[in-house]
Amino acid sequence: MNNNGQLFLYEEVMLLALRDEQGTIATGFVEQSVAGAILAELLLEGRVSIDDSKKQWVGLSNDEATGDPVIDECLEKMAASKKRVTLKNWVHKLASIKDLKHKVALQLCERRILRADEDKILLLFNRRIYPEVNSAPERKIIERMRRAIFSDDRNLDVRTVVLISLANGSDILGHTFGRKKLKSRKKRIEQITQGDLTGKATQEVIAACQTALIVAAIMPAMISTTVHS
Repeated sequence: MNNNGQLFLYEEVMLLALRDEQGTIATGFVEQSVAGAILAELLLEGRVSIDDSKKQWVGLSNDEATGDPVIDECLEKMAASKKRVTLKNWVHKLASIKDLKHKVALQLCERRILRADEDKILLLFNRRIYPEVNSAPERKIIERMRRAIFSDDRNLDVRTVVLISLANGSDILGHTFGRKKLKSRKKRIEQITQGDLTGKATQEVIAACQTALIVAAIMPAMISTTVHS
């Protein structure tokens, strides 16, 4: 898997989810969104497939190392599974990888886009933060998304469509553009996220993104139920 120096989808998601100056997470459920982006990346590359059943079982067709540490850790986890796992459960399993968001942020530090730092919460607890030091990559990402959302162009880049699908339904899209601005483009966003502007192959990837968001929405309720039962 060679991205020719471009950011992976999961790196783009993390970059959009961070507050630029503070280096803190501005949106909820970032791990699930990152996990959905990793699975979307693997689907786009033909590394995994999803069957047509209601369960959406995931098949691993190529577990060869890619050279990307985060993706390779996920591939190893999937290859080590002794039984079939559904798409929804893989989103949860990958999102639960220890320090997932920090691993992604540190890769962005290695790319010299972020800087690793620490601050204190209530002057007591240390917290890892990742302020932005090079805003150019994020500006390019936002401009891609802006052109797709705020125009009527039907020839959209597949990766941009998938990224918007990941950002939609979470706080990321609203954090990036503002909910007021997006309100007038609701129909356009629906066209993009339903796969109306891309081929059938991309619709499968978009479905994976939507599953990531569903998992993000239901997990807090499940955890709350477990805690109080």
